[in-house]
Amino acid sequence: MHPQTAPSSTHDAKRGPRTLALIAARGGSKGIPRKNLVELCGKPLLAWSIEQAKATEGIDAVVVSSDSDEILGTAERYGALAVKRPPEISGPTSPSEAAWQHALDAVEPTHGPFTRLVALQATSPVREATDLAAALAQYEREGLDSLLSVCEVRDYFNWRIDANDRPQAVNYDYTTRRMRQMIERRFLENGSFYVFKPWLLRQNNNRLGGKIGMFIMARHKLVQIDEPEDVSFCAIIMRGYGYA
Repeated sequence: MHPQTAPSSTHDAKRGPRTLALIAARGGSKGIPRKNLVELCGKPLLAWSIEQAKATEGIDAVVVSSDSDEILGTAERYGALAVKRPPEISGPTSPSEAAWQHALDAVEPTHGPFTRLVALQATSPVREATDLAAALAQYEREGLDSLLSVCEVRDYFNWRIDANDRPQAVNYDYTTRRMRQMIERRFLENGSFYVFKPWLLRQNNNRLGGKIGMFIMARHKLVQIDEPEDVSFCAIIMRGYGYA
């Protein structure tokens, strides 16, 4: 029996909003077999996101949605609620929003109601509970409906390939090269996590909408695990910064 059938918890209005952390973790992966369970610094990759969410002040429950019983078993061992995802929303092209909404509907009757959702990407483990807590504080302080995590890329000279298959400068004029400090500030959506209201997910089937804010993370928290070499690179970063 999965934890969503457990007795509901009571809600003290004085505590403020109730928050559910959502982690979508499919069993299938082409780049790295069993990617969400690959060992990273002594733990399954999935475990890092679960533990970070559980350590965050303001997050009341953590749920993992997966089509894999092995992943769900790991989720439960690390203290998350486990929701079995139906096959029709478990394919490689299935949007995360479908998994999140299914998980929210499964756990809210017994653990809700929830007024905030925090969606974490399991393949972006280079984050801290303090990031999540600070993002939630910003979300409330700015009266946001949704928030995305980003990294600043201010001092990069960006190029692209144009329609004629030629290199083209994007954010500066190479004929009058400027100091890096003079380049317009830009931000890259790093996919680490999102904060949003349940109505955005249910009504718009989207993680972003309404009044949107950005939570700026340190640059080393940009890394994502997509290819085998990313695992060792990520481990170096996590050990170097003392996260593991």
